[in-house]
Amino acid sequence: MTDPFARFADWFAAAEAHEPNDPNAMALATATADGRPAVRIVLLKAWDARGFVFYTNLDSRKGVELCANPFVQLDFHWKSLRRQVRIDGRSKPVSDAEANTYFATRPRASQLGAWASDQSRPLADRAEFDARLAAVTERFADVPVPRPPRWSGFRVVPSTLEFWHDRDFRHHERELFTRVGAGWTTGLLFP
Repeated sequence: MTDPFARFADWFAAAEAHEPNDPNAMALATATADGRPAVRIVLLKAWDARGFVFYTNLDSRKGVELCANPFVQLDFHWKSLRRQVRIDGRSKPVSDAEANTYFATRPRASQLGAWASDQSRPLADRAEFDARLAAVTERFADVPVPRPPRWSGFRVVPSTLEFWHDRDFRHHERELFTRVGAGWTTGLLFP
């Protein structure tokens, strides 16, 4: 197979069928402009041959880091399938239209939470967040909740995708796809 997205489609379909929780959960590794790393779990919300999309508060730690240093790594680990996909790439913002369309599909409570939260900033106590949530709930009581200006998404455009399949005695199968121009090369890696 020479198309990493076809391989990802097969593996992601298997994960959706068999992984008990959040088959779209992926670790996102970012780094500051001076190279200090951070990793957290985010949810894949869309993907195609252009890349892998997730959403966040742009003022959050990851949002700030992505704006300072767009190079990232994603990691899907589907333990029940004994598979992992690692993706190296460059993040770029999604369009406003794409962010608006996705935001409109979110549950209303999640939309309101996006307005109430200063994600990654210090919080004195839970009552502070609850009060902010009550205020935005009242503010948008009779209207659709618009996307906050500080909330959007990123598309990770991959430069490499590694498909790792666990094997007994750590004799794993590893296949690496590397972008070359408009196409891909593929090769195996030692376990």
